[in-house]
Amino acid sequence: MTDIIPAFRGEQTFMPTSFLEIVELPDGRIELRRAEDEGSLVTLDFSEDAKVFLQGQHVEVAKAMLSVGVQMAGRLAEGEPEKDDGPRILH
Repeated sequence: MTDIIPAFRGEQTFMPTSFLEIVELPDGRIELRRAEDEGSLVTLDFSEDAKVFLQGQHVEVAKAMLSVGVQMAGRLAEGEPEKDDGPRILH
């Protein structure tokens, strides 16, 4: 399974004209990479418990996660400040 999404565009982006693709690897991991490159930019690996919890929809969840991440990276690259809505809990 491969989905191609346009890379974020802007004057200061690190991938100004490339396209990104989301690929499900044979081992079940899901990878974001440049369409013209085999190197991974981001890899998601859902546990079996997570796959069961998501009722087999882990690929759709991964696509949503990666799409939001690309959008956020594009906004940051274009100089849009990150909103500070209080404390950030990362876990």
